[in-house]
Formats: sequence, structure tokens, C-alpha cells
Amino acid sequence: MTKPPARRSPARPSSAAGPKSGPKTGAKPGAKAGAKPGAKPGAPAGAKTGAKTGAPAGAPSGAPAGTPAGDRIAKVLARAGVASRREAEKMIEMGRVAVNGEIITRAALNVTDKDKVTVDGKPIDAPEDPRIWLYHKPAGLVTTTKDEQGRPTIYDDLPEELPRVMSVGRLDLNSEGLLLLTNDGGIKRKLELPSTGWLRKYRVRVNGKPSDEMLAPLRAGIVVDGQAFQPMEVTLDRQQGANAWLTIGLREGKNREIRRAMTDIGLTVNRLIRVSYGPFQLGQLKQGEVQEVRSRVVRDQLGLEGAKSNRPQPVRRRKPAPDRAPDRAKESPKRR
Repeated sequence: MTKPPARRSPARPSSAAGPKSGPKTGAKPGAKAGAKPGAKPGAPAGAKTGAKTGAPAGAPSGAPAGTPAGDRIAKVLARAGVASRREAEKMIEMGRVAVNGEIITRAALNVTDKDKVTVDGKPIDAPEDPRIWLYHKPAGLVTTTKDEQGRPTIYDDLPEELPRVMSVGRLDLNSEGLLLLTNDGGIKRKLELPSTGWLRKYRVRVNGKPSDEMLAPLRAGIVVDGQAFQPMEVTLDRQQGANAWLTIGLREGKNREIRRAMTDIGLTVNRLIRVSYGPFQLGQLKQGEVQEVRSRVVRDQLGLEGAKSNRPQPVRRRKPAPDRAPDRAKESPKRR
């Protein structure tokens, strides 16, 4: 007796396809016979749809094929505390930066954690947690790492145990008060942008007798030497003889903005103290004193996640509870 031919099991339908019922559905009216389902009307038979464009998954529309992952090299250097992004780009152009042993001269390069980045032949440090310090800058110091005229800088005044930091913005030679310091170049750039919108307040002593009419151009926005200054918040606090004290608020800090604006309306600044920068206050900080902002405040004010201080956190250890089992054995038995 011969065995009947083996029957082939039907192919499994795909999970996306529904049960078959009669003729095929989904075919567009007027479609050519033999055309692949899903082909666009008018497309040649056999043309594939949804072909890969060569751009990586998740790449923005119009991005070039093979866009590399990672961050721009200047950003990585800034996060490592080497320099600000702008300074890092200059270092790259000077040929001081190498990636995987090759010197680069253009900042248009993305790197990842697997790449070895060196500056002047030395590997950069791993990015530290973002930190911010408050510093009461005295008058007579230049806000720069090195002065061409040999004048003392803020870095000559900072404590030696402080890590490498960058200033957020500047205070000129004769200005004093609150100066923010950070170890993160990304934070520095973010806080310096006018779009951040943080108000910076100054206590300003001027020689003269200002009136509301005289201060009106400052509140409306003034143009000095062809440069437009945004409207300032100006309050006259008190008049002391030939001098007057003002409180001035700015949302952007152009070079010597307050001094130039005051000169333009006929007043001379003889003392300028920054008392706040956004939510950070000078408070009772003494001249030359440095105070670190708590990591929680940094995280909340800057919208950061996981910002932690490098300081070791105290760990509370509970004493083990005494074993009371032996005490139960000493107890008198219950009366029956």
C-alpha cells in the first residue's frame, strides 16, 4: 500500500494580516496586475517602497547620511572643565587638541565616550558634576585668567583648593560684588545668554543729582555709540550730598553697559556693586570670600538632573536593635 503524498502545512499568516476571506483586500481600484501591494500609483512595477535613505534612525529630516553620534568636541572639552566652548574652539584651531592620536583643527567633529581626547598631549578628565560657587570680587582685579598688562586677576585671589573654574560673565576692573564661578562650560554659556532672562541687580553710586526725567531714557532703552541697550530697571534710593545711590537691573550685560549709559545721561559712576545674578544673592559674603552653592539648588535653578556635589555625603548608620530573645527566656512562665 503506497503512502499518500505528504501534505504541506499552510504558511502562517503574519501577525499584522487578518484572516483571509475571499479575494484579496486592500488592492486599489485600477491597480496593475502583478503590482506589489503598497506600491504608489504610477510607480513602475517592481519598484520598492520605503527604501532606506541612508540617514540613521532618529536623524532629523534632511540630515546627511551617516551623521555620527556623540557630542561636539568643543562641548565635551567645556563639560570637562578645560575651557569654555569658544575658548575650546580656539584651542582646536591652534592644533592643541587630538582625538584618538590625531590632531584636529576643526571643531565640526562629534566624539563619544569611546574616543580618547587629549589637550597638549594630556588626556582630559571625565566630566565632573556641575558645580557653582559665589565669589565676592573686590575692586582692582581683572576677570580673566591672564592679563596682558600684568594686572592682578581674580584667579590670583581665589583659594588654592578650588578646582579649575570659569567665571560666568565678567565684572570690570573697578567693579565689585557677586561673580558666579562654575566648573562646567555648558553652564557658563547658558547663564551668559540674554535668552536665559535672569535679572542682574547692581547697587550704583553716581556723582550728580539724578531725577526721574534724567533716568527715563534708561528705562525706555538707550543707544550709546551706536549700540542699543535694553530697558533697565532703575530706582533712585537716596541722595547723599553730591552723590546718589541707585539700584539698577539688567537682563543682559554688555561691556561696561551701566557706566557708559550713565555717562551718556550726564552722570559719573564712582562705585558699582553687583548684588545678585538671577536667584543667586551676594548676601553677607565678604570681599574675596567664596561659597559653593548646594547641589540641590544648582539642580533646581538650572533644570539639571542628578547634579551632585563632589563632597562626600555623611552616611547615617543605625545601631542594630538588641536581641530580646534571651530576655524572654528569663521571664517567669505563665500561670496555668
